[in-house]
Amino acid sequence: MTRIGVYPGTFDPVTLGHMDIIRRGAKLVDRLVIGVTTNPSKSPMFTLDERMEMVRREIAGVAGEIHVVAFDSLLMDFAEREGAKVIVRGLRAVADFEYEYQMAGMNQQINPRVETVFLMADVALQPIASRLVKEIALYGGNIAKFVTPAVREDVVARVEKIGRKGS
Repeated sequence: MTRIGVYPGTFDPVTLGHMDIIRRGAKLVDRLVIGVTTNPSKSPMFTLDERMEMVRREIAGVAGEIHVVAFDSLLMDFAEREGAKVIVRGLRAVADFEYEYQMAGMNQQINPRVETVFLMADVALQPIASRLVKEIALYGGNIAKFVTPAVREDVVARVEKIGRKGS
């Protein structure tokens, strides 16, 4: 039986922290499905298609069977459609844990056949958040420590297109 896991997120943009969880999550399952979604409470810098392409490009060298799929539904419905028995979530700090713990409990109520597995982010990558990467870039800061060179180019180009703040 193939063990399928889902790693959901907005990936706007995909960070080194996301890549750490993808690499490690891919070792836990036979197939890892990266579910790219749009969070209605967030304003994305990149379109869904751009984010999917960015993730596909970044995972090209990662070992394991990894698929990138868009979804716009309840996570547990998406997991069921993909045949997943595991949701992979990354944790950075206590604040993440409180939110993720609540979400895992709600998800278990919706679909008890799917387990949530938490992976602690690498200590060096714990402070990285897409929201902060975008904010730093919008104010002209250097994001090279938080994303790959290709993603940095994507973000810098987008910031140049939409206009930098504070200038």
